[in-house]
Parts: sequence; C-alpha cells; structure tokens
Amino acid sequence: MNKVLDFRSDTVTRPTAAMRAAMQAADVGDDVYGEDPTVNALQENAAAMLGYEAALYGVSGTQTNLLGLMAHCQRGEEVIVSQTAHTYRWEGGGMAVLGSIQPQPLDPRLDGTMDMKAIEAAIKPDDAHHAITRLIALENTTGGKVLPAQYIQEVKALANRRGLQTHLDGARLFNAAVFTAKQNGTSNIDAAREICKSFDSVSVCLSKGLGAPVGSLLLGSKALIGRAHRLRKMIGGGMRQAGVIAAAGAYALERNIDRLADDHANAALLAKGLGEASRGQLKIDAPQTNILWAEFPIAIGDAFAAHLKANDILVSGAYGKQRWVTHLDLDRADIERAVAVTADFFSKN
Repeated sequence: MNKVLDFRSDTVTRPTAAMRAAMQAADVGDDVYGEDPTVNALQENAAAMLGYEAALYGVSGTQTNLLGLMAHCQRGEEVIVSQTAHTYRWEGGGMAVLGSIQPQPLDPRLDGTMDMKAIEAAIKPDDAHHAITRLIALENTTGGKVLPAQYIQEVKALANRRGLQTHLDGARLFNAAVFTAKQNGTSNIDAAREICKSFDSVSVCLSKGLGAPVGSLLLGSKALIGRAHRLRKMIGGGMRQAGVIAAAGAYALERNIDRLADDHANAALLAKGLGEASRGQLKIDAPQTNILWAEFPIAIGDAFAAHLKANDILVSGAYGKQRWVTHLDLDRADIERAVAVTADFFSKN
C-alpha cells in the first residue's frame, strides 16, 4: 500500500518518536496555578528567543490571535487587517463575536501587503460616529510569501506616528525567518527577532512546520500577556498539566527551526517538477517558503484532483487553483512520486 502523501497543510504533521519521548518525560504541574514547569520554561524561553518580555501558551493559533487582539482592543475598537488575513477570514469572526472588535478589512496586493496610503486612510478620526482604530494586524507568511522587511518597518512607523499598536499573526514566522536569513546571511533566530521588532505582539504556531501536535504562543509585554492570561481563562483556555503538550512545543523550538529549510527546498523542487510534468498546464510561481499555488484550466480540475486522490496524494483547493504545502512528513522521494503521478495524468490529458 502506498504511503498517503498529504500536501493539504503543514498542520498534518505527526510528532516524531523523539518528540513523543520528550512529551512522556515532561515534568508537569497545574498550569492554572502557574505551577507547570514545562509550560513556564517554554514561555520564558520563547520570549527570550524572540525579544519579548513574556509569552503565553495556548492551544491554537486561532486562540492566541484572538487573545492578542482582545488584549489590545476594548469593545467597539477596531483592527485594520487584510481581506485575506487568517484573523479576518478563517477564525470564525472571533474578534467580532467574542471581542466586540470591529475589523476594518483592506484589499491586499499580490505580495500580501496592504497599500500604505490605504492603511492610513482607514484610520478613523476621533469622532463619536466611528469605532476607535487601535491596532494594525499583519500576517507573515501570507500564502507562503514573506512580507518585505521595509514594508513591515513602514507599517510600524505609521502605527507609532498615529498612536496605534501592531500585532503579527506569525503562524509561520519561522518560515519567514528562514527565508530572510538565507537572503541576508544571518541566523534564523536573529532573522525572527528582527521581524518581531516591528510588532507589539506576535502569535506563533508550534503545530505547523515546527511539527508539534498542538499549541501556539502569544508574545508581548508583561502587561499585555497579563491581560491575555485573564482572557484565556475567561474563554475556557486554562489548562492543568499542560506540560505534556508544551514539551512538544519546546522540542520543536529547539530542534525544528533550521530544518524548515528542507521544506522550502522541497517546495522549490515540487514547483519545478509539477510545471515540467504538466507540460506547462500548471502555472506555478516559484515559492519562497513551503507553500506553492498551482493554477490550471478549470475544465481539467475535477479529473486532476480525482487522479491525485486515487494515487493517495491529498491537496487542497478548487476553482482552478490548488495549494500544495511541504512539511517534515514529506521527503524528496515523496516529491518525486507526486511529480511522477502528475506526469502520468498530463501525458493522457
């Protein structure tokens, strides 16, 4: 039986034997009392790694993003955000439903940035008719693309000038850092810290490319994390002996950042191979990180998707566009097999 090759997302990774061993050996306590040593160490080490005063462990990126937004904004205040941002489109409207925060979505450009003039124009005047603009939220990476460093710095400068705060959905922060470090010849951690300098808070997923089975971190000032801690309890996010899962996050941060470069290399190999195997019918831009998008004629979409599935290859997407994501459960041989299966389809179509 063929191994199922799951390219739908990097969330499908499974903990390795070594990570499971770290989980089994974790020292635990009651985290609601602040007494779980493994959770405490994870939070302290992550904050020091990324240059923040404090961190808070949560069960998901959706939760840590929500806690960050709610810690920044009161009821009736506003967040400027991209139309395609995860915090706006893919998190169940949580900021509005649970936080009574008004999102002000703006159209993104092809590289995932928002026009600087549009951001400034969206900031509301001090008028009782308007929600109070409090926060600008960005996402890095976005669709696999890394936000330009200059853009991030310009957004922070605008926020400072207008008295706003900044939040980063850094679900794949370390993918962005690995790409940037390679471009600039710096270490991956230094690159991540440099990105974080422009944000008052950041949410980082441990359960995507880093390979932990669950968990995300919110990082920020002690005051912000204190507010987020209270909010986490309010929404039912208090955990007891959470060190069992926090140990996986600690393992991921210690050992799985540098290996993200392998996922990026595999994505580049996959993009090249799919383009050649499809005889140009799949239109693919060279990926920067571990996510690539393949556009194809809608007329062949259903048949191509069915062919992949019949050959135990899973991808996401529809309407003429697929998303392929590489991760630690996929190696070079898996990439080659996916390319071969694709070539078989296009040799007959």
